[in-house]
Amino acid sequence: MYLQLKNKIQDRKFISLEITPPHGGGHEAVFKKLDATKLKTKIDAFIVTDSPLARLKSDSVVTAFKLQEYFSKPAVATITMRDRNKIALQSTLMGANELGVTAILALTGDPAASGNQPNVKGVFEANSTLLLEIVKCFNAGIDYAGKEFSMPLKSILSLAVCNSRANNPKTLQKKIMTKLRFNPSALITQPVYTLASAKALKELFDETKEQAKADTELIFGFFPVTRLKTAQFLNSHVSGIHVPQLLMQQLSNAKKISEEEELKVGVKLSKEIFNELKNFHPKLHLMGANNFTLLDEITV
Repeated sequence: MYLQLKNKIQDRKFISLEITPPHGGGHEAVFKKLDATKLKTKIDAFIVTDSPLARLKSDSVVTAFKLQEYFSKPAVATITMRDRNKIALQSTLMGANELGVTAILALTGDPAASGNQPNVKGVFEANSTLLLEIVKCFNAGIDYAGKEFSMPLKSILSLAVCNSRANNPKTLQKKIMTKLRFNPSALITQPVYTLASAKALKELFDETKEQAKADTELIFGFFPVTRLKTAQFLNSHVSGIHVPQLLMQQLSNAKKISEEEELKVGVKLSKEIFNELKNFHPKLHLMGANNFTLLDEITV
């Protein structure tokens, strides 16, 4: 799966799909829900979340393994710094490697206190660049302490994330440069909602990539906004995302008519945004809280 995913990311076109594991059992139900749509034929790989918003979900590595078995397509396991120290991070990587999950998305993670578990504390020994550094060590045949492995591991593909917007582009460029120094296979952005934003972000990325002499590919995040409350939540509570005022106004006008009209307008606008992004830079990561039917409709 390592080479298959690496080659697909480097192709001219690439689409990945976010999968959120269930709370408890029920992987089969999630997979069958996707299997019933045409969306499964449109994607090249899966990216599994790791208890997003610090809300308890099943393990990302196990889910990635099950996805690969079920769909015969590569799956990337997200690993956050929130829940693991250096020992646990390395242990998880070794276990994933043994299962054939050889692609990792390094994420710092949402604050533990924002989740739904009582009195929980985050670990956060460092941010996601530590995990990128650990992967680099593993690929060199040593653990983070510099000790050689008794048996070699399979090569690990690393991916990273970045904001899609910042008040100061130089600040965003600096953060991108920090990630590109580890030469991840791909850098996935937070959702992008205008072609102008996509072009500015791509220009900034290309300039930084050249300076870093990296082989990293840029992948635009895409999250359909079909409800005004969703747009408002993203704008107010998720850093690094900007939902344009025009889009929010159109959803607001539609909502005044009816919820059905709001959804109709939201789907139409999401389709337009998706097609604009795809035509400009056909490397996209689809997010949608496992609403596969909606994503299938939007990506026609």
